[in-house]
Amino acid sequence: MTRPRVYVIHDNPEWFPPLEAAFDAEGVSVQEVLLIDGAIALDETPPEGVFWSRLSASAHTRDHATTKEFTRAYLTWLESWGRTVVNGRSVVELEVSKVAQHALLRTAGIDVPRTTAVFGRDDLLRVARTFPTPFITKHNQGGKGLGVRRFDSYDDFDAYVGSAAFEEPADGITLIQEFLTAREPFVTRAEFVDGRFVYAVRVDTSAGSFELCPADACAVPGADGATPPPLFSRRTEITADHPLIQAYEKLLRRANVQIAGIEFIETLDGRTVTYDINTNTNYNPDVEAESPVSGPGSIARFLGRLLDAEYGVAGGPPAAGSQTGALA
Repeated sequence: MTRPRVYVIHDNPEWFPPLEAAFDAEGVSVQEVLLIDGAIALDETPPEGVFWSRLSASAHTRDHATTKEFTRAYLTWLESWGRTVVNGRSVVELEVSKVAQHALLRTAGIDVPRTTAVFGRDDLLRVARTFPTPFITKHNQGGKGLGVRRFDSYDDFDAYVGSAAFEEPADGITLIQEFLTAREPFVTRAEFVDGRFVYAVRVDTSAGSFELCPADACAVPGADGATPPPLFSRRTEITADHPLIQAYEKLLRRANVQIAGIEFIETLDGRTVTYDINTNTNYNPDVEAESPVSGPGSIARFLGRLLDAEYGVAGGPPAAGSQTGALA
């Protein structure tokens, strides 16, 4: 019988090493579960442990087109057997839908960008003309800046939609959204563990990129092969008592999201606009190096506490390697 441990459910092993190191440092047994392929014996009991879902909305870009549905089924199975699942089945829908994120933020009274969801291509040109230029597009099932483009004229947008360059969204839903001009060239990502604020990260956008992945695996060398200057740094002036942070914590409790990163932009016209909730958050090594509190460390302690509360153990010896598919 396998001793209880923390199981980390996702599709990208490149993201795992910093997390594994944090669990090892806290003495919490952990095992990676890659939902790429496999099977679930639905009438068999899952192993004992605490399960953390890190479903990524961009899994399909890594040739894991079925991971979203696999995760839905897997978490349904776990929860039906009463297993503790962090960022459980309901959070899947939030991760893979910016429509759902927009609705959650709006109903919480948080300022969000004006957005229209367009199904298929036929209505794109008409809807675009209800927005002033410039405007942006993005994919409803996003991550990695999928489908995010700025358009300064309707003619440019018409040409794009009618061309082979048009990026088909994974779920067929394209969002058209107002373009927000930042007061300064950065956005902010606030990190939360156990629904509580950890730290805020300043993300430099001066190069105009929409790829905001903070993980080591997303880093690319400069043109001369050198490592570029850090794009991520801590915003120490944003603390747990900031009104927006308190609003985020309330929102996360309401949605039963325990681990997340939430992104916002401070605009030239004085707004503070929230545009993304990421429930498979990664952590930037530059920020981690300067922060007195670690994101992965906070996760390891949080999940270790859950494991201890339920089973009276921090887990058995570390598992050898990872496992693909079901554990039963």
